[in-house]
Amino acid sequence: SNRVPGPLESRHSVHRKYKMEPVFVYGTLKRNQPNYYHLNDTKNGCAVFRSVAVTVNKYPLVISTKFNIPFLLQKEGTGHEIKGEIYDIDATMLEYLDDFENHPDFYKRQKTQVKLPNGDITECWVYFLPKYPDSYLNLQCFDNYDSCGEHGLPYVTRYQRDPDDELSFPN
Repeated sequence: SNRVPGPLESRHSVHRKYKMEPVFVYGTLKRNQPNYYHLNDTKNGCAVFRSVAVTVNKYPLVISTKFNIPFLLQKEGTGHEIKGEIYDIDATMLEYLDDFENHPDFYKRQKTQVKLPNGDITECWVYFLPKYPDSYLNLQCFDNYDSCGEHGLPYVTRYQRDPDDELSFPN
């Protein structure tokens, strides 16, 4: 047919062409958080904000290390349903985030169900911490990360860290 596609259709065909992947961010990559600028930098690829969302299942979201890093522990059924944001990202940004999150050696990216405000459920990539010290399970669990929250544990950016400080965990 010669019908001209509507704006939504053409937008989605662009998404299909570039194979946009949905990623759910829950920590420092959210809007108004210290690493959000990485998603906004077109040199890293393309990221389009889609919606706020919440995980269908509960997970422990903790803040740890001397750098006050938010970690989503890969332990379903413990903790809270996690509030975050969905971005549709292209392959370049996915590669950038994999590198940024040190997937799969440190964080592991896994498809996870999240719920949109209208109740629809969709699958997104989520970066989990699969290996962590047992003591992490005793830490306070959050449902909505904010670097400037009442916990008083502001995130220490990579630029503020001592290069001699190695971030490592027992395997």
